[in-house]
Amino acid sequence: MPIPTEPIGSIPRPPELIEATRSFEAGRLSREALDFLFNEALRDTILRFEATGSPVITDGEQTKPSFATYPIHGLTNLAPGGVTIAFADGHTRQLPCLAAGPFYYQTHASSYLKAAQQLTQTPLKQAVISASALSLLYPAGGVHGYSREQFVGDLLREAVADIEECLDAGACKVQIDFTEGRLALKLDPSGGLLQQFVHLNNQVLRNFTHEQRRLIGVHTCPGGDRDSTHSADVDYAGLLPRLFELQAGNFYIQLASEKDRPRVLALIQQHSRPEQKIFVGVTDPINARVETPEEVCERALEAARFIPLDRLGTTDDCGFAPFSDDTSTARDTAFAKIRARVLGTELASRQLGV
Repeated sequence: MPIPTEPIGSIPRPPELIEATRSFEAGRLSREALDFLFNEALRDTILRFEATGSPVITDGEQTKPSFATYPIHGLTNLAPGGVTIAFADGHTRQLPCLAAGPFYYQTHASSYLKAAQQLTQTPLKQAVISASALSLLYPAGGVHGYSREQFVGDLLREAVADIEECLDAGACKVQIDFTEGRLALKLDPSGGLLQQFVHLNNQVLRNFTHEQRRLIGVHTCPGGDRDSTHSADVDYAGLLPRLFELQAGNFYIQLASEKDRPRVLALIQQHSRPEQKIFVGVTDPINARVETPEEVCERALEAARFIPLDRLGTTDDCGFAPFSDDTSTARDTAFAKIRARVLGTELASRQLGV
């Protein structure tokens, strides 16, 4: 069986869609006009994804406001001033914070999946945000009349439903975005926050059967936004032992942009478990240069020296535009990198005789 290869999720939105979204938010464009452009972007993304030959595709997150905030977009019980995430180039992204209870999802990820299923027969993967990321919405000072315990209970219920609905709708895989894992060690070098995150996500994962968890994965990277990262300076040695405690069947690990890939692969070999499939990043979305299939092949062969072939897969380091307003990467570049990943993985499979 060939080495499997999967995307992470997001594809850069067309420039006209980004501009239209700004116009809609400013009251200069109707909802109907914006929805038309959303549908056109989704259709084009599916067609171009299929043209890469990728055996698994996504909707490119064309209609998500961001990978992190899609469930809460439009909620009226949020306030500005939440956790701020600083990137290496100096720009920041800030989450809102919960101003009143109860907490619930305004949108579930299955709605994106179902829209994409109308346009393709190719297996579709759906990304969901982790419960740990959304736990950051609860303010340190608390919420009047709504305890943190009540919040966590509501959060867990919604996070379970988000995954469950995607599986029930026919997603070939559900990927939990856990980019805050490495960031947790930057915010709290003691590892306490990371351990809290792992525990919270495992409370979600324990609601699924062994067979279901084989279809659920966890993605980790140092963040990727506007060609910058938020935690690439955090040593993987602190993250990986805890990461593999998560009770998921698949792990999508940023690797192409790491300075010392063999060292990280040795850590993966040491700490991952036999039932866990490892998808290693072989393309770097925040580098404009398109990898050649031969480079991808070499990276897959390198990983095969540490990870058994029946547990090895390839992926992209990160999504190409996790936030809807990110214009740092061209759509053509994203699809060219995906095509290189597909071809390079096929080349590695042939050389390895699988």
